Amino acid sequence: MSLDWSLIGPALMIIGLLMLSAFFSGSETSLTATSRARILQLERDKNPDAARVNRLISDGEGLLGSLLLGNNLVNIAASMLTGQLFARMLGGEHSVWIATAVMTALVLVFAEVMPKTYALSNPERFALFVSRPVLIIVRVFAPIVGAVQVIVRGVLRLFGARVEGPVLSAHDELRGTIALHHEDGGVVKNDRDMLGGVLDLRDLTVDDIMVHRKSIHMIDVERPASEIAQEALHSPHTRLPLYQDEPDNIIGVLHARDLARAMHDNDGDPSTIDIRAIVREPWFVPETTEVLDQLNAFREKREHFALVVDEYGALMGLVTLEDILEEIVGAIEDEHDIAVEGIKPEAESTWLVDGVVPIRDLNRALDWHLPDEEAVTVAGLVIHEARTIPERGQVFHFHGVRFEVIERRRNQITQLRVSASPD
Repeated sequence: MSLDWSLIGPALMIIGLLMLSAFFSGSETSLTATSRARILQLERDKNPDAARVNRLISDGEGLLGSLLLGNNLVNIAASMLTGQLFARMLGGEHSVWIATAVMTALVLVFAEVMPKTYALSNPERFALFVSRPVLIIVRVFAPIVGAVQVIVRGVLRLFGARVEGPVLSAHDELRGTIALHHEDGGVVKNDRDMLGGVLDLRDLTVDDIMVHRKSIHMIDVERPASEIAQEALHSPHTRLPLYQDEPDNIIGVLHARDLARAMHDNDGDPSTIDIRAIVREPWFVPETTEVLDQLNAFREKREHFALVVDEYGALMGLVTLEDILEEIVGAIEDEHDIAVEGIKPEAESTWLVDGVVPIRDLNRALDWHLPDEEAVTVAGLVIHEARTIPERGQVFHFHGVRFEVIERRRNQITQLRVSASPD
């Protein structure tokens, strides 16, 4: 049987077109799956291929249009040549169906699945390798792709579809990436909480993290200096607000270091200290101040302590630099802190929680997702959802959690039993 050399040319062309199809498919997958952060770092390291990749993925619509155009052209051309080749080899009406089945299998295996599988396994390496030819293809196809984009956008607008840009912000994408890597085991919980805490600073205001006014240790400036000194030196806090006549009238902040220095200058006799002379000017900030802005203000003023007031100037609480840092790294305790049992395990998947525990702290400790938009504390969340002040023993189920009121003092919920709700 003699070899028909007239069939070799079309067969080689089909093989070449399949290789081009594999190139387009693998390039599309690698350039859309590659890590932009890693490519940006490579570009900063003076990698020219990384610079081309960044240039390509910055215009995702143009890149995708060019690759799809090239892929469709070579696939259609390969299908036509395969049909002609099988018609010459086999003849008859069944040659078209045989050619279709063979071409489908070849394209699926060698031009789609195989290159895309490799590109998904090595997206950065593949993207860097194909960046130069893909950039040339994008430039050549730019006029055609531009016309196609105009047509596509026009048709989509007719159906009311939006094509203005991404739905998620950069911060939302980072949060999603961190959560994904945590689920995959690449990021441990503590690291996830810290990274999420940094991103959350922009979404929080100081009233979300402040110490409430009823928990502030304040001292009446009219008391004898010896009593003020004794109370300040025995306090676990280094900065104490001083008020006159009423707690809302803060006239200054007493720093333990200033007090110790004054006592040293007076031979250790606190009764002769002029307290008003050593207090520092209080710094008041609105409760609506963003936490990130407050952090920057602390750094600029080189201060660690601010008093929070509402729109009427009434004292709401205080915020410190440590409060902001704890939003990132979790609770920071030193040898002078007073241990507070805010969250105590009671049984399997059941905890006793103080009502004043912030919702964010409970979420961080138990890896829950209770909303904190309408309330700051756990007790506040229960009151908000119940639309009333619950009685002792009442049980509520919401947001996938069971809340049982254990203790109530006057109008305040002081302790609850919480557990994951079976509903």
